[in-house]
Amino acid sequence: MGFIPVFVLAVLFFVMMFGIGFILNMLMKTTWFPAYLFVLVILPVVVYSIWDRSAMTLWEHLSSFHLVDYITGVFGLAGSVLSGWTIHKLRIGGYKMF
Repeated sequence: MGFIPVFVLAVLFFVMMFGIGFILNMLMKTTWFPAYLFVLVILPVVVYSIWDRSAMTLWEHLSSFHLVDYITGVFGLAGSVLSGWTIHKLRIGGYKMF
């Protein structure tokens, strides 16, 4: 893939996870739930759902991912962590809605 599609994909996942995480934090009155959800549920489900268990081991499967896949995951995780940090700062700032 070229640089521009990878950049757009990374920014899209960052913004998407930030938005979803911000809304979840606001509705559930939590701070770090989306980050935990991303690491404990979303990443394993994605890895498990596309893994051909009959053809390769887990480590072979993880090594078959490309740099683009890892960049997308890291930017998604960064968006969910930043949404928790933003909610935390808003609550410290005295905003009761968040």
